[in-house]
Amino acid sequence: MADFSYDLVVIGSGPAGEGAAINAVKQGLRVAVVDDRAMPGGNCTHLGTIPSKALRHSVRRMMQYNKMPIFRSIGEPRWFSFPEMMKAAEDVITKQVEGRTKGYARNRVRLHVGRASFKNTHEILVRADDGTSVIIESKHFLIATGSSPYRPDDIDFNHASIFDSDSILKLDSSPRNIIIYGAGVIGCEYASIFSGLDTRVDLVNTREWLMNFLDDEISDALSYHLRDLNVMVRHNEEYERVVTSDTGVTLELKSGKRIHAEALLWCNGRSGNTKDLDLKAIGLDADERGQLEVNQDYQTAIPHIYAVGDVIGWPSLAGAAYDQGRSAASHMCDMADQFRVNDVATGIWTIPEISFVGKNESELTEQKVPYEIGRAYFKDTARAQISGEEVGMLKILFHQDSLEILGIHCFGAEAAEIIHIGQAIMNQEGEANTIKYFLRTTFNYPTMAEAYRIASMNGLNRVSRQHRHFDEKQS
Repeated sequence: MADFSYDLVVIGSGPAGEGAAINAVKQGLRVAVVDDRAMPGGNCTHLGTIPSKALRHSVRRMMQYNKMPIFRSIGEPRWFSFPEMMKAAEDVITKQVEGRTKGYARNRVRLHVGRASFKNTHEILVRADDGTSVIIESKHFLIATGSSPYRPDDIDFNHASIFDSDSILKLDSSPRNIIIYGAGVIGCEYASIFSGLDTRVDLVNTREWLMNFLDDEISDALSYHLRDLNVMVRHNEEYERVVTSDTGVTLELKSGKRIHAEALLWCNGRSGNTKDLDLKAIGLDADERGQLEVNQDYQTAIPHIYAVGDVIGWPSLAGAAYDQGRSAASHMCDMADQFRVNDVATGIWTIPEISFVGKNESELTEQKVPYEIGRAYFKDTARAQISGEEVGMLKILFHQDSLEILGIHCFGAEAAEIIHIGQAIMNQEGEANTIKYFLRTTFNYPTMAEAYRIASMNGLNRVSRQHRHFDEKQS
């Protein structure tokens, strides 16, 4: 007999689980959340998004101080250590945990601390660290256990010089040099962070260019600015083996190269956290990366068991995970205003940061869509000049004939904030989602948002010249 009974049990207290739990309880369901940490927030709060972005913010502020001439009158440039920078992140984590704990308590969501595994399709066993356990039954389950860094078996992650994106947060000093293997989102973000700490970085990319899902121009810009930060980017390389010693670690590549550094940060892939759930007990199978397959309503092969967030793969973004959880709860509650997470703006917190929504140039070219480009360079905007954040641009892709906005790509300071203006306009209907909107709107001055007006004027001028040239040829 079960010790507790609910309408919905959410396994995992990260953004995906929180979104589902709060939405479901608002509809009158009896809801519980199970997590192996006593403090809610999941990997997002404790290991991923929050600590790494807080760390990045502190490093960026230090870089600004070291570069601004006005501060030279009060002292020479200063570099702080990695542990010193992490202190600010710890303060943010504490505040995030406090807010989430209050949110669950206010909404009467019960928290069970322990590791969950399925007994059958309507019961889970929750084991606590002290050896005690309880059985919880529920009408619905939602798996939101997140993901963890992928660890190859032939690499000794117990060695003092080898880290993944979770364990790196416990680094007790700033290495003079570091190898980052994997140039995806996490690898590029940490390359920016360590270079900002005056650590020499070798960024090993297994592919031909950085983050090939980016617009080509943005990827090129990122490559340039990483090199400007003294990051050595090595493309098309794969490791042969990793050799450790008392002085650090040597990465031997299949190309014959050997790279030595005081530390190695492994950032090559993540796996869904499903191995401890005992999915075989209920006839569910995760793929080779530990991820679960779901339908458009986030149902697994067992209809009353849902899965959301990193454990299902794309887009593996905290904001999207939260909305996936809300969407899954809406479906299980038969809500009339169900929605699906399709229009996702991606944010990448390199230095400078990157954000985009919609199509990129390669996709539009492949689909044979006639598009034009409008650009605004931050160095030409008053707000960027005032703040000293002149690196970057806003790029709008739009249809040559209808002027419909097809994609927006931003590189530079506050890109992840700026992108949402364009995202909102792209979701409108009729003429409201064309590039002309930005010419009919008065922007505050000086602001970074003004870049939309500048980019729109640039793009429309380009279209006007093409039309004039076409008319002249016809006559």
